[in-house]
This record gives sequence, C-alpha cells and structure tokens, in this order.
Amino acid sequence: MQKKLSDDLSTTAVHSRGREAAAPHIVPALTIVSHPQPQRIGERRLLSEMIAAPGRTASLSRNAPDFSRPGSVLALPLGDPFISRKPVQFEPGARGGVRVLVPEDGTGVRVAGQPLVGCREFSSEELAAGVPLELAERVVVLLHHASSSPETGPGELGMVGQGEGVRRVREDVVRVADLDVPVLIRGETGSGKELVARAIHENSKRRNGPFISVNLGALSKELVSAELFGARKGAYTGAAGDREGFFRAAHGGTLFLDEVGEAPPEVQVALLRVLETGEVFPVGGSTPVRVDVRLVTATDANLEERIREGVFKAPLLHRLAGFEIQVPPLRARREDIGLLFMHFARQELETTGEAQRLSSPDPRAEPWLPAPLAVRLVRYAWPGNIRQLRNVARQLVIGSRGLPSLRVDARLEQELDSAAAAVPGQTVSTRAPSAASEEPDSADDKAARRKPSDVGEQELLEALRASSWDLKATADRLGIPRSSVYVLIDKSSLIRTARDLSPEEITRCFQECQGDLDEMVRRLEVSKRALQRRVRELGLGAD
Repeated sequence: MQKKLSDDLSTTAVHSRGREAAAPHIVPALTIVSHPQPQRIGERRLLSEMIAAPGRTASLSRNAPDFSRPGSVLALPLGDPFISRKPVQFEPGARGGVRVLVPEDGTGVRVAGQPLVGCREFSSEELAAGVPLELAERVVVLLHHASSSPETGPGELGMVGQGEGVRRVREDVVRVADLDVPVLIRGETGSGKELVARAIHENSKRRNGPFISVNLGALSKELVSAELFGARKGAYTGAAGDREGFFRAAHGGTLFLDEVGEAPPEVQVALLRVLETGEVFPVGGSTPVRVDVRLVTATDANLEERIREGVFKAPLLHRLAGFEIQVPPLRARREDIGLLFMHFARQELETTGEAQRLSSPDPRAEPWLPAPLAVRLVRYAWPGNIRQLRNVARQLVIGSRGLPSLRVDARLEQELDSAAAAVPGQTVSTRAPSAASEEPDSADDKAARRKPSDVGEQELLEALRASSWDLKATADRLGIPRSSVYVLIDKSSLIRTARDLSPEEITRCFQECQGDLDEMVRRLEVSKRALQRRVRELGLGAD
C-alpha cells in the first residue's frame, strides 16, 4: 500500500515553567494498540475534524483515515482486509465527550469485550483515561485525548512513549539537565524514575562522569552512613580498611538516591550538610572531604505527610527539590502501553531468536498480539507500573515460544481481569449511520430486513447450527446485521462463546477430534474463527 503524507504530524504539548506558552487544544485521538502488522503499533490519528466546525464528524474504516507516528510525514490507513469499508463514525458528545456510531452490518466493534451496537457515548473523563475499541477482533485502537500542538520538544531521551505525560517529563529533563541544581523525582514504584535520572545525567555537563545509583531502602540501617559517606579503617566492626562511599565514587558525576524518604534521621542531617557545604564526613573521620556531585533523588512517598509525622526534615526536602519532576503512573498513559509492551517483547524475542515475529508484511495474518489480550493490557490498572508490564511481557513471550501468536494462561488472564477498568460509555438511543452515508462495501454486505428483537433464542440457535456457526451466514439467514448476532449471542442463555470454554475443554476436544477444527466447531457449537483463535492461544497448533 502506498504511503501518504500525514496531515497530523504530532500531538506533542508544549509544557513550560516560568514562561508563557500558548495553551494547546485537546482533541480526541486514536492510537493503534494492536495490529496484524506489529510495526504499526503506536501510530496515531488526531480526530481534529470533529472540532473544525459544528456538526462535523470523523470516520474510521479500512481505507481511511491515515495513521502515523507523531513527527513522521509517512502515513497509512489501518488497511486490515477484515475491517469493513463502511466507516465507524465519531461525533462530538456532551461536555467534551465523544459518540461512536457503528453502522449496521459494518465492522464488529467491541468495548471491553462487549459488542458496540448503534451508538455509545464516552465522557470526557473516560477519554482522558482511554477507551479501547476492538475492531473485527483483530485491531485495537485507543480512543483518548491528545494535544493538537505541533511537536517542538526533545527526542526520546531513552524513554519509550509518545503520550502527553512522558513528553512533559522529557521537556522537564531538558530544562534542568544542564544545571547543577538538585532534582527530586516523584512517582509510583516501577514508574521509571531511575530512567529519568539517567536521562538527566546523560544530557548534563557531567555526562562523561560516573552515574551511581543507590536504593536507600535496600541499605542496612547500621551501615548506610558508611555506604554513602565512606568510613575510615576501624570505624566499625569489620572495617578492615578505608571505605570510599558512594558520594566520593560519584565525584564529577551524578549520584541518584532512590527511596530517599526511607533515609534514617542521622542520614538526613548528613545529606543536608552535603547539599549546603559540598563536603562529606566519613564515618570515623575527623576532617571533611570535598565532593563535586550532582544529587538526584526519587521517592514514591508523600514527603509532606512524613514531615507532618515528624519522620522527614522539611529543610532537607527544600534542598532536595531544587527542581521537581513528576513521573506519571502507567495507568495515566495508556496510549503508551502498546509501544512499551512491544519494546519489552522485542527485547525478549531477540533473546529467543524470534524477533521476526514483529515485522509481519501480511495484513491477513493472525495478530501476534491478539486483540482481546491487547484490550486486557490497556484496561489493567498496573499497580506495579512499567516494571510489572516488563515482567508480563517476558512471561508472555517465553510462554509462547514457537507459537504463531501470544498465548495467555488462565492465571494471568484472571489477574489482568481482576484489576480492569470499568466498562466505559453509555448506550445512546439514536439511529446508527445510514446506508446513504456509508462508503461502498463488498457485494455481500446487505441491509437489515428484520428487527433483531424479533429473533428468539431457539431460532438463533437453529440458524447458527444450519450455518455451521458462521456468524455472517447466520446474519444473512436471519435477515439481521452481523453485529446484532454478536449481541444476541451474548444475551442468550442457550449459547456459549469461545471465550466461555475452559482451556481443559478445548484441549480435550482438540485431542478427540485430532485437530479437525470443523468437527470441533460442530461439537462445541461456537464460532469457528473465535475457536481457532483460542486454539492458537493455547498453542495447540491448529491452522
């Protein structure tokens, strides 16, 4: 497919301190989270046309609009042959929200695993958190807020992501890196605070000096002073010689102290002295030692609360926070989850010799990152943040070695579902896009001839059996849109879906049917396409 020039080159916000800057416009955007061609993950499209004039809408189909990475001039549509040419439409909702309208007999759209039929409205708050839309059970895009400002900020600085949160962090790093002021980095555990500290060092005048990283929470309380400031021979039991200490080891460079909120009171006093005088007193020594160190600290604790509790010294906080950088939690930057996951997956695949899985040229291939799994990753709360995502990526890649797509085991699936965000949006009673407003689709796309509510459960079951559980053929037989078949199945007490089948049941049936998928469909009475996906997820080797 020929590449085109993108008409939305970036969504970077200009984040300034101490100077006036034009406030960026916040607009809805779509970011690719999962795609049969993994290299497309992270591409974005601003839905700027929605705010260009009253009554304007934006459309999403197989052939339009074009997606690109922020800052790139090359762009492509989704291009998945299983996505309809009939567009899903987006229009402004109430109080900054967005309405999504799905045409009858168009692309099947799911939100958090639930079929989206007709019109559903998402609030501004839900867009700020991010709404994953699953298209044709193959592609996942995240509907979210983004800035319309052109990109003027720094490069990646070793940080993966393109969302507003990580861009503000990069801009803050560039602002403070060449200064020698102390920096305090705040953020939850696992959010990437040490990566920010390294970026500060590598973009500073001290980049050729040492970067020493120390976790204060991991140091013995009895030896923490000696570890930091050094010690003279015989200063304590076991001190057989002089100890240099981390401050002197970092001379001419940067010392990063993580979990600074865990520093004992005596260490807090010594840190304050170092910041005020530039000198350290080794344990057991009588004379100070001059050090030239840039101090960067980090914490996931509420230091102001600790000051009120009397366990942290206010003067030390004032010294440490010469400049503060707030690192957002992963749940606040869901648009970056796809990119981060692929970054970690690529590292693991290079280790296992399977990196070629991330460069598929075939748009008809089964997605290596299955759409339901991508939705789970985006909806999960990630209490362990980026560190936890990296561990999950490693587990999935290693657990799926030799398989055509990632397989998620029942335990991990349950864990991801246990802390998932609530299903977003409210159904709106309005007419879906009319056939007159749709792009022309293939010849087998037909208008509805009946109301889905007229179809009973038994009639639906008989039609599915007569159509060999092909949902498109079932829809044609019943004279209703295919999207309505999904809804009726979900509501039915007589019909299961492939998602309802346990791994044990699928495995047993696979063995009894000797891998014959058609026979498995007949026995299990579920959609062939959905069953095939589950079989592959379980690594049973069906084609």
